[in-house]
Amino acid sequence: MKSTLETLEQNKVKLLVDIEESEFEKDLDEAFKRISKEIKLPGFRQGKAPRKVLEARIGAQHARDEAFRSALPNYYTKAVIEHEVDVIAPPEFDIKAGQETGTVTFEAVVQIRPSIEVAGYGGLEVEVPALEVDDSDVSEAIDTIRKQTSELKTVERKAKKGDRVSVDIDTEHNGEPVPGFTTQAYSYEVGSASVVPEMDENLLGSKAGDELAFEAVHPDEEEKEPLKMSIKVNEVQETVLPETTPEWVKENSDFESLEELEADYRDRISKSRIKQANMMRRNKVSEMVADLVSGEDVPKELVDVEVENRLQDMAMRLQAQGIEFEQYLQLTGSSQEDLLNEVKKTAEAGAKLDLALRSIAIRENVEVTDEDLQNEYAKVAAQIQKSTEEVEKEFSKAGQLRALKVDIQKSKTLDWLIEKAKVVDENGTTLNSSDLEIVEDSAETPQ
Repeated sequence: MKSTLETLEQNKVKLLVDIEESEFEKDLDEAFKRISKEIKLPGFRQGKAPRKVLEARIGAQHARDEAFRSALPNYYTKAVIEHEVDVIAPPEFDIKAGQETGTVTFEAVVQIRPSIEVAGYGGLEVEVPALEVDDSDVSEAIDTIRKQTSELKTVERKAKKGDRVSVDIDTEHNGEPVPGFTTQAYSYEVGSASVVPEMDENLLGSKAGDELAFEAVHPDEEEKEPLKMSIKVNEVQETVLPETTPEWVKENSDFESLEELEADYRDRISKSRIKQANMMRRNKVSEMVADLVSGEDVPKELVDVEVENRLQDMAMRLQAQGIEFEQYLQLTGSSQEDLLNEVKKTAEAGAKLDLALRSIAIRENVEVTDEDLQNEYAKVAAQIQKSTEEVEKEFSKAGQLRALKVDIQKSKTLDWLIEKAKVVDENGTTLNSSDLEIVEDSAETPQ
């Protein structure tokens, strides 16, 4: 097989492929073998009829057309790999010679990923939440544990936020009882907003024996008629938190003192905020870089590929979780059209980021080293439990080495952009790279 590449307008290329008659003869033999399994001839077992007999019965052209159908895509793929063509859409085939006999020549016109120029990525600035952990943050975290071991005490005063009330609830809608909103002796935390907002508004300041009647907006936005709710307050209870004594600390943690527990939570909260800040920094930089690309620079075909990939990935994840597509729509409250629009939106953003990172990588001379490749092989090998040598051979055999290098190059480019971007917290304080690093406690050296 010989092939040449010609660049066309509108981000298209033409591959011209020549296949010698002797080479294509192998494809013809395979075509006859497949056909022999599909038809029955008197005197021959299915799949065992000789080629000459088949030619006499069905004609040589039928098998040649079958060979074109099955073999040309393989020759096209070899040409794509040979010339490192970055295709983003199916090709258009045109057989130029060899339709009946002789050397086969065909053209494949295909759209390729465009090269664009990106400006403005040098002055990116992102804002993240403040990283400082104050005493109230630590107290709030410890109070969460205290609430888990708290007790409820009946009080005669009016209910305030955080109290629990025992209530009987009767709800009607259009004159009919609403099962999900009708119950007896229901324990409810005032201010939790876990039912309807109007319920908290009326329970605040109520006391045992009060009977409340009010209207509430129906949770279903399509329902115009409000809910009519009647609530009887049976009891008001306040949450009594345990004292943070050394005994309580020992019973509810792995520490001996409150100071140790507070230090542990301060460290946990700090690390969590740094992780969240880094994630936010990465997401915001990605969004900003994608926004530098105009929608006019993104071919529809590239977005379509992104949409298909994302839908396939979603389908695989849902299948792994045992969730049907229709069930997923019900759980998320989305329609199929809403979901598709959202996927298209994220796909276009992904396509923009892809084009931007490729452009910036070239402009900034971001290189992929042998060490980068070996590290990637090692990651994949660990996931599929094979050796790095086997993984490398598989990538090479599948013609995926170029795609892998591009993925590594884009990842390195994004890391470079993230490191280069200015980061400020919500108070306007500039953060350095060291501020966003998680320092792990060093293990104590055995004595």
